Amino acid sequence: MLNRLALAALLLAGLGGLAAASAPSPYAGLADRPIKALSAEAVADLRAGRGMGLALAAELNGWPGPLHVLELADALGLDAAQRAATERLRAAMAAEARRLGADLLAEEAALDAAFALRTIAPAALEARLARIGALQGALRAVHLRTHLDQAALLTPAQVAAYARLRGYAAAPAPAPQGHDPARHNPARHGH
Repeated sequence: MLNRLALAALLLAGLGGLAAASAPSPYAGLADRPIKALSAEAVADLRAGRGMGLALAAELNGWPGPLHVLELADALGLDAAQRAATERLRAAMAAEARRLGADLLAEEAALDAAFALRTIAPAALEARLARIGALQGALRAVHLRTHLDQAALLTPAQVAAYARLRGYAAAPAPAPQGHDPARHNPARHGH
C-alpha cells in the first residue's frame, strides 16, 4: 500500500511539473512589440507627453497639475491671468515631455535592437542604461516641476479646493508661498 501511495505521489508531482512547464509565460506575446520593454500604451503616452503617474508625489501631496486645473478652472474660480498662465505652463510641460519622451523611445529602441542583434556588451549596456535613466529622471522632473509652478499660480484656497474637487480624502496643506515658477519653468529658460 505504501509503495502505491509513493508511486501515486510521484506520478502526481510529475504531472504537476509537466503542467507548469507547458503553462504560457506571462511574457507570451510581448516579443512582437516594437520595443519589447514598452507597451503600446507606454509608447503612446511618451509620444504624447502624458503624465503616466510621474507626478503623483506632487499631485497626492497637494501640488495641483495644470491639466486638471484647467479641467476645473470654473470650479476653482480661475481668473483670466491664472487661466492663461496655466495654459502656457501646460503647453510648455507637454512640449518638453514630448521631446524627452521621443529621446527615451529612441534609447529604448536602440537597447532593444542591441539585444536583438546580439551586439550588446557590458560597458555599452551600462552607458545605455545611464542615458535611459537620465532621460527618465528628466522626464519625471519636468512633470514634478510643473506641479510646483502650478501651485505658485493658485491661491491657498484654490489649492485646497482642487484637492476636494479631485476627491482626495483630506485636503493637503496649501503650497508654500514664495515659489517662483519662472525659476523652474524650462520653457522660460529656453530649455
